[in-house]
Amino acid sequence: MYRTKSLAEFSEKDVGSTVQVSGWVANIRDHGGVSFVDLRDMYDVMQVVMGETNKHTSLLKGIVKETCVSITGVIEKRDEDTINPKIKLGTIELRAQKVEILGKVRKMLPFEISASKDIREDKRLEYRYLDLRNEKVKENILFRSQVISYIREQMNGLGFTEIQTPILCASSPEGARDYVVPSRVHKGKFYALPQAPQQYKQLLMVSGIDKYYQIAPCFRDEDARADRSPGEFYQLDFEMSFATQEDVFEVGQKVLSNVFKKFAPEGYSVDDEFPVITYKEAMLKYGTDKPDLRNPLEIIDVTDFFHRCTFKPFTKCTVRAIKCHAEMSKSFHKKLEEFALSIGMGGLGYLYVNDDLSYYGPIDKFIPEDMKTQFRELAGLEAGDTIFFIGDKESRAAQFAGQIRTELAQRLGIIDDKSYRFCFINDFPMYEYDEQEKKISFTHNPFSMPQGGLEALETKNPLDILAYQFDIVCNGVELSSGAVRNHDIDIMKKAFSIAGYDEEVLKEKFGALYNAFQYGAPPHAGMAPGIDRMLMLLRNEENIREVIAFPMDGKAQDLMCGAPSELTEHQLREVHIKLR
Repeated sequence: MYRTKSLAEFSEKDVGSTVQVSGWVANIRDHGGVSFVDLRDMYDVMQVVMGETNKHTSLLKGIVKETCVSITGVIEKRDEDTINPKIKLGTIELRAQKVEILGKVRKMLPFEISASKDIREDKRLEYRYLDLRNEKVKENILFRSQVISYIREQMNGLGFTEIQTPILCASSPEGARDYVVPSRVHKGKFYALPQAPQQYKQLLMVSGIDKYYQIAPCFRDEDARADRSPGEFYQLDFEMSFATQEDVFEVGQKVLSNVFKKFAPEGYSVDDEFPVITYKEAMLKYGTDKPDLRNPLEIIDVTDFFHRCTFKPFTKCTVRAIKCHAEMSKSFHKKLEEFALSIGMGGLGYLYVNDDLSYYGPIDKFIPEDMKTQFRELAGLEAGDTIFFIGDKESRAAQFAGQIRTELAQRLGIIDDKSYRFCFINDFPMYEYDEQEKKISFTHNPFSMPQGGLEALETKNPLDILAYQFDIVCNGVELSSGAVRNHDIDIMKKAFSIAGYDEEVLKEKFGALYNAFQYGAPPHAGMAPGIDRMLMLLRNEENIREVIAFPMDGKAQDLMCGAPSELTEHQLREVHIKLR
């Protein structure tokens, strides 16, 4: 009724045919006796010629940019001098005979569609349905569909079964803040939206489902960041029975490597093998558990050496160092030191290695002459190298060294920005000391299996226990977390008791798992790569909201539909809620 076919399906084979096309008016060029309209649908753009006399240009009556129209006319071949090689349909055009307005534009457009990416984000989100008409914005969303379709193809090919888990579930005392949903039927009780399908996917393993996956929506009441959407996000959630950490690594590496190879921008390289780096090693060599391996700089520990030197600020702290081989001006050093001060460091010491292998720099005089050769061998220094020093408490020294490593590489321009570099980070600590609560707490997922099992929990200092817990990191962005799960009820009880949860809390908050693990639970493991972050990396977008169809703003507001919103008194009474 509205169109013969979509614009992308036309070609020179249709020349001479009378057809009907539909779409939106992207542009109008009036050349007096003849006018040209660029008609856009989801798939392509076609030039429409509106007559050669003033009489025929009346077809444009009532039409402005973004009017939705249906046009009947004849497909013609363009003259040689009017061919547009920049578009697919640049050799043909439609000579209009009849125009029907399907959807009028009754208000002034809030912005030019073609320039929507350049306007304020709040305005874009308020009129997201118009923003999505922008070719680049639309391409991100279509790209998202293609990637998710390919992921499903990969998972199905590996023998995984797609299963949807509930959206309304029980609140969890661990992790981020829940979004809660009041019950109308059960007065004073609440559901929660799932932060992740954690318990359900483990219960699927207990039920005998061997390999499960889903493109899972997750809901967390967290603040927004450039790489984190507030409110909700999607992940490739998968779990495997009778699986080890290495089995999960194999699946994660295969799927992510294939996805990135298929969809990476032209000229980008993608790792085949993901190196496995322990948490301890990552914090030492990179100053973060999310290392960007495109940066070739590494951090070394020189604490023991400086504890034997005369530089007092370094004799009672952890000292990390970063060396690089590059020419640096005085202004370079000054700006780098200004950066160090801006992140809370007291300063940034350095040494430069001269051609005769002597040193130049503020730290030189504090290294005894008989130890200078020893230090050069320790740090692997050569003529032309500069080495920077970071000293502080161990955790702060690692953090600062990681920030200096990144800043130094960016200023030197040595980050390989045409590659996707992956790694697994494993052997995370099971517990940490919570300074605010003054107690031992879980570092990450409380359902992880501790290394050493029950014996480790009963005999080791909790802060020394490692978990079978792991992340996948790509270009400094955490894409996934995962773990070998705890499937033993005795280990579960002991693990939670160390974090301050007694058996009654386990029964109340995790009753399903508590009971299920007493009916022959298999060993199982899995992970959940974030879909939104994968897309953000593949599209080279700096903000995750660019790859989501209808994202919230940084304050978790839907500016288009007005969420969150107030409820009427009647609605509140129905769910037994009184505001205070």
